[in-house]
Amino acid sequence: MPDNSHSVKQLSVQNLSVRFPTVRGTVCAVNGVSFELSQGASLGIVGESGSGKSVTARTLMNLLPRSAEVSGGVEFEGADVRRLARERVKHFWGVKMAMIFQDPMTSLNPVKKCGTQISETLRYHLKRDRKTARHEGIDLLNLVGIPEPKKRFDQYPHELSGGLRQRVVIAMALACDPSLLIADEPTTAVDVTVQKHLLDLLDRLRKERGMSLILITHDLGVARRRCDEIAVMYAGRIVERGKPEDLFEDPRHPYTDALLRSMPRLNTPIHSRLEAIGGPPPELINPTEQCSFAPRCTLAQADCLQSVPQLSGVIGMREIACFYPANTKRGRRALAKNRARGKTAAGLQMSARRHTSG
Repeated sequence: MPDNSHSVKQLSVQNLSVRFPTVRGTVCAVNGVSFELSQGASLGIVGESGSGKSVTARTLMNLLPRSAEVSGGVEFEGADVRRLARERVKHFWGVKMAMIFQDPMTSLNPVKKCGTQISETLRYHLKRDRKTARHEGIDLLNLVGIPEPKKRFDQYPHELSGGLRQRVVIAMALACDPSLLIADEPTTAVDVTVQKHLLDLLDRLRKERGMSLILITHDLGVARRRCDEIAVMYAGRIVERGKPEDLFEDPRHPYTDALLRSMPRLNTPIHSRLEAIGGPPPELINPTEQCSFAPRCTLAQADCLQSVPQLSGVIGMREIACFYPANTKRGRRALAKNRARGKTAAGLQMSARRHTSG
């Protein structure tokens, strides 16, 4: 079980928004995201592709294109991260805050040896000489469980398997002993067995080094087992946040509830059809001022189409952005009303097979 005894606030994100101007209009990739992370704690950010998970991470790491329009505040260990970005401060990203990317073949340089790429980090940020950087690089490869680290140090990325390449990326991220590690879908390119080994490795290193961890994933099961807290994102917003046991045993936002119902389970009969989330995907270009999930929500009422519900609740316990939370009396009344008229206020047809907790 994760250690929940953390108390010192390390990262604070307040009302973070990211927009990208395009010929079709402004893409609102992240829209008013706020959260806090304590020293040594782990936060899971989950949601569908396009929900804003990776853009949030890249904003923290100052990896957005120049065209991006960013607003809101980000503080890390008392420092204004956005001010550091404007002043182009060196030796912060990669040292205090590091990131593991989801595809090692695009985050590793294919024409440079793996060891060279690790050594460059050590030499640039920590001013190590060539010999010391090589020695420490080999130690890092050994730390992340790569067999024959001296041999792998002098090999190119294409000579390694997907699992070993991902371990090299982890070694690079850990090279300067960061206080916060952001892992963006760190096990996407590997099979299930290797996935467990990598996640176990991150868990162990986090506890040994006292690091904080932000784990970005679309796999709810991974987030449940590995994180102290989970934030569910949809259309650039956090719609629910809380402890894993609360979200999984008693989901309150209709989107969280629908995600859990769409997951295959061991006790699901063979050839059963999984429940899909109906309705159109969210519109991120010049979105209207309404609940972004309303067009797909079986609980949606008229007021869901008139304003955006804000994240509210007891910080550190459960926060929800919904007018008609699932698994509540208010939600059940909304569901019964929609079933009686055969459709929601947004026009979603209430089919007999569709089931959502009210």
